Amino acid sequence: MTEITTLLQIFIWGLTAGCIYVLMAVGLNMIFGVMKVVNFAHGEIMMLGAFASFGLYYYTGLNPYFLMLFSMVIIGVFGVMIERFGFRKVLGTGKLNEIFLSLGLIYILQNAAVKLWTDDIRKINSPYSSMTLDLGVLNITYDRIIAIAFTALILICLYLFLTRTDIGRALRATSQNHEAAMLMGVNVNHMYMLSFGIGAALAASAGTVHAILSPFNPYMGTIPGIMAFTVIIIGGLGSIPGAIIAGLMLGLVQNFTIFYFGGAWKEAVAFILLIIVLVIKPTGIFGEEH
Repeated sequence: MTEITTLLQIFIWGLTAGCIYVLMAVGLNMIFGVMKVVNFAHGEIMMLGAFASFGLYYYTGLNPYFLMLFSMVIIGVFGVMIERFGFRKVLGTGKLNEIFLSLGLIYILQNAAVKLWTDDIRKINSPYSSMTLDLGVLNITYDRIIAIAFTALILICLYLFLTRTDIGRALRATSQNHEAAMLMGVNVNHMYMLSFGIGAALAASAGTVHAILSPFNPYMGTIPGIMAFTVIIIGGLGSIPGAIIAGLMLGLVQNFTIFYFGGAWKEAVAFILLIIVLVIKPTGIFGEEH
């Protein structure tokens, strides 16, 4: 493998890793932007998405990328329930209560997953796993191409939803000013549920992509969850464009770091990048000064 081929291969791997971070971080920012709540259990919701897709694939044998849509709906509804019967009860009672609730969810969801599915390592076997696109200088697996395309499609659909629909505009209004949105007739509680549901659905899509590309178990969400928080801080809290750029950047930086310095630096380089960005711009790349 020539040097240019190796670098291009690493770039593709970094791009697909970045897509998972982007889906996670955009979902996290949807929740934070509207509710001003930080959900530390976001990685565990991603894990549930992976298991939902795995279960659907195991029992139906249908295309896992098609089943991803059903997984997003299932986990999206689960996210709505978490907001309605969990976070809704502690909103306004202090940030500490919100933090402890989300930390508690981590252990509840992890242990529930181990009880239901054990801690065995699993993987979704895509029908495209052995198929590659030969571009001469490198071969790209179809799964990575589809993962990148699906991420782009999901982000385009989200953009159109937020900018071209009344519900999307209501979500944006709520994220900017809760009181003003209420005065304009927006049901803020419904927007809370919707934002949490969308955030959970995006985490489920990230979990499915991860499960197709890599093995997973009930503890898979811990590191991606931490990386998603790193991404939204680098990109700017509440900024979806910032989450997209920072997510792709982190995926690329991590994979090139692994190649040149070894896997031990994979997580460390994320925090090095975080420190560099915060020193230069404390609010993140797209964060607004207050």
